Amino acid sequence: MQEIILSQQSDGLRPDAKEQALVLPLSEVGIADISFVGGKNASLGEMIQQLQPKGVKVPTGFATTAYAYRSFITKAGLEVKLRKLFADLDVEDVNNLRRCGKKARLLMLETPFPLELQEAIARAYQALCQQYGADTDVAVRSSATAEDLPDASFAGQQETYLNVHGLQGLLESCHKCFASLFTDRAISYRQIKGFDHFNIALSVGVQKMVRSDLACSGVMFSIDTETGFKNAALITAAYGLGETIVQGAVNPDEYLVFKPTLKQGYRPILKKSLGTKEIKMVYDLGGMKLTKNVSVKPSERTLYALNDEEILQLAQWACVIEDHYSQVRGIDTPMDIEWAKDGLTNELFIVQARPETVQSQKEKNVLVNYQLKEKSEVLLTGRSVGAMIGQGKARVIYDVPQIHQFQPGDVLVTNRTDPDWEPIMKRASAIVTNSGGRTCHAAIIAREMGIPAIVGCGNATDILQTGQEITVSCAEGETGTVYRGLLPFEIQQLPLENLPRTHTKIMMNVGNPEEAFGLTAIPNDGVGLARLEFIIANHIKAHPLALLHFDELEDELAKYKIAELTAQYEDKATFFVDKLAQGIGTIAAAFYPKPVIVRLSDFKSNEYANLLGGKQFEPNEENPMIGWRGASRYYDPRYREGFALECQAMKRVRDEMGLTNMILMIPFCRTPEEGQRVLAEMAKNGLVQAENGLQIYVMCELPSNVLLADEFSQVFDGFSIGSNDLTQLTLGLDRDSALVAHLFDERNEAVKRMISKAIATVKQHGRKIGICGQAPSDYPEFARFLVEQGIDSISLNPDSLLKTLLEIATAEANK
Repeated sequence: MQEIILSQQSDGLRPDAKEQALVLPLSEVGIADISFVGGKNASLGEMIQQLQPKGVKVPTGFATTAYAYRSFITKAGLEVKLRKLFADLDVEDVNNLRRCGKKARLLMLETPFPLELQEAIARAYQALCQQYGADTDVAVRSSATAEDLPDASFAGQQETYLNVHGLQGLLESCHKCFASLFTDRAISYRQIKGFDHFNIALSVGVQKMVRSDLACSGVMFSIDTETGFKNAALITAAYGLGETIVQGAVNPDEYLVFKPTLKQGYRPILKKSLGTKEIKMVYDLGGMKLTKNVSVKPSERTLYALNDEEILQLAQWACVIEDHYSQVRGIDTPMDIEWAKDGLTNELFIVQARPETVQSQKEKNVLVNYQLKEKSEVLLTGRSVGAMIGQGKARVIYDVPQIHQFQPGDVLVTNRTDPDWEPIMKRASAIVTNSGGRTCHAAIIAREMGIPAIVGCGNATDILQTGQEITVSCAEGETGTVYRGLLPFEIQQLPLENLPRTHTKIMMNVGNPEEAFGLTAIPNDGVGLARLEFIIANHIKAHPLALLHFDELEDELAKYKIAELTAQYEDKATFFVDKLAQGIGTIAAAFYPKPVIVRLSDFKSNEYANLLGGKQFEPNEENPMIGWRGASRYYDPRYREGFALECQAMKRVRDEMGLTNMILMIPFCRTPEEGQRVLAEMAKNGLVQAENGLQIYVMCELPSNVLLADEFSQVFDGFSIGSNDLTQLTLGLDRDSALVAHLFDERNEAVKRMISKAIATVKQHGRKIGICGQAPSDYPEFARFLVEQGIDSISLNPDSLLKTLLEIATAEANK
């Protein structure tokens, strides 16, 4: 029969014949054809027709239709049998669900395909073979008519088969796809989402394989998956076929790209995070299976799967795809996209695209904030998913046959999940997995179900014990933490509607780039203080001079640790520049185009000495609080080349990433002459005041800054009051000393007079002045005092911003 079928010609169907076509080329369908070929195939056809002319590469292929599926069901009398079977369905009973699902699939598989459907598939496959060669390899994917909707992803509900060769293998895979409409997970998911099992049809997409088994593949979102920040594209990548990432079998690389300046022609890669990528899925050449998993060579695991050009290319495609679907639908439509790189041609391809279904559906006018009230022993950490907190008894389950042991409210602890786990995932208070990244199955479903998850922990199933009470916190940034015990926490819901607008700019203090995207949901006018210290201490960890003079390091342990940190860098100093630029770039991008004031490094010598390799380059000072810090370091021959690295990083943020909303600020500048020397040093390193709109501010934190504010105004573009240091130096006390801590009070009349004088003098000279110190965050009456003095901006800690905003609005109304 196969030879006879292959000799027949293509259907050559007209558009008006789509409703009764058994097979359609992907090039002849579009997004309006979901009812014919399902969401996945309609989207592929849409991209082939509309986006390939814009440079987006999509592998071609064909799809069986909903009409073909319904003909199969109707002619074989399957609907009556299936309805009878589902009459007793209870998706809450795992055993009942299994029995119904198994019987439904057997009914489908034991019913042969109609001859006309076999022939139509054969003709379409023959056309593909004429283009790519005999027995060409294809991916066979299910595409249901209800999937990939904006409010329901149906992620992984039906089956996918990769590296399928020959007509017989193709027909078998198509048949299995039809049957997979009744997998346990698909039945359960439809029931939960309120879809009628018999109103949904299944289309099978057959697409030329991209040989990513010889290269890499991954998933990307045109939105940040955790915070809903819409201006970043998140890309994950691992070696081999993409199923390992979707399944959560590997911890992939992650890359973040800022979309607005990417569209302007810049190269704004905000983050590159190396995954372990321990296994990859490849073709099982000569074996019994279609694919198999193999280990990745250790030397390859330490390399990024994508280079910068490929990261930027994928991000550009994400923008093109998102813009197109947003235009088609008439609303912003963030996208969830699968991509693959062909190892034979080194070309990138898009193999799937669907609307993102979680962040795009969230309520935008209410800020929900989870906050731990206490902490306890940290049991393990991983990648956080969903900024929430969950708790309960751990339930360690290794594979699907054990899921009946799961109790509602348990914390699911496992190696990884796939769609077969979904019947119990919806009942979990939280999920913890050994492997997986932010785009794996566990992460996608946890977000959709509103459950916190920590993925990629490595050894969760070894450390956590069934019955152990734990708290899973994903509310502390990108790193999720599992704590011992059931810890108290609160959920704050803050309505954002009808908040007053103030004349005084309300800005934010931000130090941790991992929190930046999430903080943008709080109403603000930008960042009044972005600190480098957190990035240097937590992400770089090494002293800049230790990186510049790595070969001369005397501390062997520090040298070993630095070598580990910088394993991907031949030039260790480049590591410093990359990490600092990415960290500050992320903060500047989060608040773009609002101003972000970045204070250059203000470590004291004792703090610098605590960095890896730092002791070799730092003096011992009796009182480092008023010693070699801030401006005095920048032009000093003993630190000048370290400061040059900071300048390189800041120049990259502005010039390469296009984030010109960044304003630089000099701390602890004792005299106007010192300010001039620092500006000259910055100019030598490519940061020229006023060039490309660069503004440079100074911290107003020394009495000399206040008394000579008129002269400092001739040097700098603006001022930011550092109330902590100004209080210390006005009252003559060391704020690090517990002996005099009780005297430290920014509300002291002497300090207030200093601040009042600074504001008045600076404004007389036409410069801007704000405050970034702690006082207005702690004391509402101090915020009112600042408003009365006519300050331009107040920068607050995020947790006190909304409360202080209301105080400021009241103070302005009473002025």
